[in-house]
Amino acid sequence: MEIVDLLITNASQVCVIPGPDGPQRGPQLGDLGLIANGGIAVADGKIVAVGDTAVLTSHYYAPQVINAHGRAVTPGFVDPHTHIPWLGDRAAEFEQRIAGATYMEIMAAGGGIMSTVRATRQASVADLVADNLPRLARMLQHGATSAETKTGYGLETAAELRQLDAIAALRQAQPIELTPTFLPAHAIPAEYHGRTEAYVQLVIDEMLPAGAAWAKEHKTPLFCDVFCEQGVFDVDQTRRILTTAAALGYRLKVHADEFVGLGGTKLAVELGAISADHLVKTPVEDIAALGAGDTIAVGLPGTPFGLAERDYTPAQAILQAGGALALATDCNPGTCWCESMQMVIALACRYMKLTQAQALVAATLNAAHAIGRGQEIGSLEPGKQADILILDTADYRQLGYRFGTNLVQTVIKKGVVVAGNR
Repeated sequence: MEIVDLLITNASQVCVIPGPDGPQRGPQLGDLGLIANGGIAVADGKIVAVGDTAVLTSHYYAPQVINAHGRAVTPGFVDPHTHIPWLGDRAAEFEQRIAGATYMEIMAAGGGIMSTVRATRQASVADLVADNLPRLARMLQHGATSAETKTGYGLETAAELRQLDAIAALRQAQPIELTPTFLPAHAIPAEYHGRTEAYVQLVIDEMLPAGAAWAKEHKTPLFCDVFCEQGVFDVDQTRRILTTAAALGYRLKVHADEFVGLGGTKLAVELGAISADHLVKTPVEDIAALGAGDTIAVGLPGTPFGLAERDYTPAQAILQAGGALALATDCNPGTCWCESMQMVIALACRYMKLTQAQALVAATLNAAHAIGRGQEIGSLEPGKQADILILDTADYRQLGYRFGTNLVQTVIKKGVVVAGNR
């Protein structure tokens, strides 16, 4: 018998989620590769084998065995769009929105993102780490084993770099693997009101090179993102920022079509961005571009829910066009303080009309590809990292069906139990 480090046995369902050639696209989305009465063998933090429990236990011995006792097993969730780290909250603005103010009206009056910017600019790296560790702990308890994190609440060079330093410290301080994104073009800071072009030039001339130097010093690849939206950065400004970023070695992401379809999604495909995120008001020609390109559409259903909006990412149109779809929380203090990918799955099933299987793939394999890590994480295929969830239910379809509770019993990261095990 071959000796491994860990055996998981007697799972009612092992959701392998096969994707050897990339994300699941179009009508492919939702292939779980289910194995009944399944098990997983793990060695050196990676998956060695997946299959029937009886077959695995006849071939492998492990000093640690976790009996799933008829529970379902899935990959760890990958959250490919969050705005961690930040400081403070915007509960007062939520009250304003309930009274009828729109997100863009609050932002134009100096609130919104700038409210968080003011708090975050005053924060030290230690402040940011202390304030965000509990958020990441809650994300972990709810099954997120990897996540993307962004700057964008500094909007000045020193503060943006402090956010990067905080992300680096948070990576060392807790189990969730964090993929950093540089987002100095998240909003126009108050001191540049009416001078958007001057701020764009600052981003291009000073901030992007500073972020690239940080990435080189820390030996950490960085994504660059831009909020391409009416009243923020237009398509031409977004193109100039992202083209400069690409020349400096960044990989690209785009916030697009959250409130108005400006063509940001089509631009993302043209520039080879790994993802275009939000995509609520996406024009039909941009949806067609997603089907023809490699850019992954990342739906953030918690955001329109948090804003009490009617429209959500047109998932079915994207899939019909042959596009690849992922899901994320958009965890942020203004529109969507949501730390649960389970809640995102529930919202996607209701408002984006995904099946539970489609939503699960969008929250794991496809989400991993949306941060450039689809060959390492996001599925339970042999050779991949052993990021595994044991659910507190026998049927994966309880994800999406139920909400407002935590269905994750055990979280395993790189073959080690890091949370749960209730």
